[in-house]
Amino acid sequence: MNDPKIIIRVATASDKVYSATITDEMAASAAARGTGIAKRTPDYIEQKIDEGKAVIAITDQNEWVGFCYIETWSHGEYVANSGLIVAPAFRKSGVAKSIKQKIFNLSREKYPNAKIFGLTTGLAVMKINSDLGYEPVTYSELTQDEAFWAGCKSCVNYEILMSKERKNCMCTAMLYDPKDHYEPEETKEFFTENAKGFERLLRLKQWKLLKPFLKKDRDDKEGNGGKPKSFLHLFFNL
Repeated sequence: MNDPKIIIRVATASDKVYSATITDEMAASAAARGTGIAKRTPDYIEQKIDEGKAVIAITDQNEWVGFCYIETWSHGEYVANSGLIVAPAFRKSGVAKSIKQKIFNLSREKYPNAKIFGLTTGLAVMKINSDLGYEPVTYSELTQDEAFWAGCKSCVNYEILMSKERKNCMCTAMLYDPKDHYEPEETKEFFTENAKGFERLLRLKQWKLLKPFLKKDRDDKEGNGGKPKSFLHLFFNL
């Protein structure tokens, strides 16, 4: 049997049949990674489809492959390409990069003057973003819209974020500023040459952020009859 052809396009009303599948896979993927995302409902996904702010990938046999959508913050000054998810059977095929390219182009079309940003713990997503012209930035350069940061409450790392006064966390912030950015070729070349260094820096950053909580966990465990009670033990098996 021939491999199915994958079609990546702006989602339409007929794609609402996949909304529950999409949200279920988002939740399962987050649980498998041991990280958290702002939880989304099928109704929310359908709203994004109705607004023309979603990209979907399906096969020519109508099998769902992947999805991503646009969110806006600070009255449209900032845009996030959120909820990128790919069905397990199609991962590591390059389809995630194609979906990101499509949603990035849609964002630029709808919001040509907006800054496009993202938060990620994954090196693969960082590379995709770099290929599009995103650059690593500090959290202070992101939207300060309270509605955006409220979405982090469902993440297992929320305690770390708040302990750092929203200035740092396990995620790396990346930004595409249409008024001030490198060309994708430049950022792609830089990231490729320094990928191993980025990976080491990410691990060091995560260790430094976790270290105070590890000590607190040990103290709590000793004072709780040897029973772990913090999110670190529950989600990272520490």
